[in-house]
Amino acid sequence: MSDRVAAPATLLDTARFVDTSEGCRIGLRVAGPVSRSRAWLIDLLIRVAVYMLAAQVLALFGKIGAGIMFILVFGLEWLYPTLFEAFRHGATPGKQMCKLAVLHEDGTPIGLQASFIRNTLRAVDFLPIFYGVGVIAMFLTRDYQRLGDLAAGTVVVYVDEPPAPAPAPDAVNDPEAPPFPLSLAEQRAVIEFTLRAGRLTTERAAELARLAAPLTGGMTADAARARLLRIGRFLLGRR
Repeated sequence: MSDRVAAPATLLDTARFVDTSEGCRIGLRVAGPVSRSRAWLIDLLIRVAVYMLAAQVLALFGKIGAGIMFILVFGLEWLYPTLFEAFRHGATPGKQMCKLAVLHEDGTPIGLQASFIRNTLRAVDFLPIFYGVGVIAMFLTRDYQRLGDLAAGTVVVYVDEPPAPAPAPDAVNDPEAPPFPLSLAEQRAVIEFTLRAGRLTTERAAELARLAAPLTGGMTADAARARLLRIGRFLLGRR
């Protein structure tokens, strides 16, 4: 019943819609080069700070300290982004601060394999300097994917939610209590339908309303839509 379509003013031309196996459409807001560069810069500053602190400490240990420093550099450059993306919801600290995350192209969370592939290919994307190849690839692809993203099948998206629109106006949507208790997931689905209905075509709204058969069974498409809107207004507290 969910049709996750974010506000056009927020998405502009960076919207990417994915149809899930459950019949829902998920709206992903693809991040462009500027926001991704900010996240990369923050991660770089974090690594530099660690390098500087470690260098001062390891300098006291001579050649052994130098060897440990090389291992630390390798770990931060290659394992830092891979492990954070794989085990921290697709986001390094820089991406988290910029409200970005890496997902599979179908909108599912990435795992260790995909993160390893996309970050290993950073060596190619970085050529000839400052991600020259990667930036060119991003501008040549619809979803701003660098070569690592193309190989891993990933996209970088915004994870902050756009402001929720007001419920769709309707001449017959006086609040109506649901005829039986709804689970939390069912309440969320009805509320989301109510908030999104104003941007759905009549046919799509009727199609989604019919999926809520326990609430709308036996009703015409228009009646089913109207009842869901009334229940949604009740759940939103508009009594």
